[in-house]
Amino acid sequence: MFISKLSQVGLWMVKELKIGRVISISRTGYVQRPSSHYLQSPFQKYSFSTTAADKAREAENEKKEKISVTFVDKDGEEKHIKVPVGMSMLEAAHENDIELEGACEGSLACSTCHVIVMDVAFYNKLEDPTDEENDMLDLAFGLTETSRLGCQVIAKPELDGIRLALPAATRNFAVDGYVPKPH
Repeated sequence: MFISKLSQVGLWMVKELKIGRVISISRTGYVQRPSSHYLQSPFQKYSFSTTAADKAREAENEKKEKISVTFVDKDGEEKHIKVPVGMSMLEAAHENDIELEGACEGSLACSTCHVIVMDVAFYNKLEDPTDEENDMLDLAFGLTETSRLGCQVIAKPELDGIRLALPAATRNFAVDGYVPKPH
């Protein structure tokens, strides 16, 4: 939003310069004209300092709600992690060194982040898969009734405690057997 408002101010300033008015914006947010006549900027209520906003955002992120997610690998070993609300299971797996491939980096162009929701109750709490996701799931190895793509499962409070199984293999058509490292 800040960038949008800053862009609007920049565009407004360019328009003023094109018509031959030399202006500048003071720290108070007022438009200064050579005649020392002050007009209030329509953008005065917006702060152009990011320091306070950045600190507020950081504090908000620290307090951000997290849910518990359990990944079960092909050997049956479980890894319990905390996932911030709003993050995809693919991103969460990559941040926690869980072997969930995601060859297309979450762009819904492969099936290598295929996960199996182990509890139907949690599966029913997810949004219905889109046609694009269903098309990619058709290519997934070990497809089940509760299969989803990890990049499309987004953490939300009602999914606290979800268990996701990783299939025994993936179908990566790019290079067979190659396991890419997460970015």
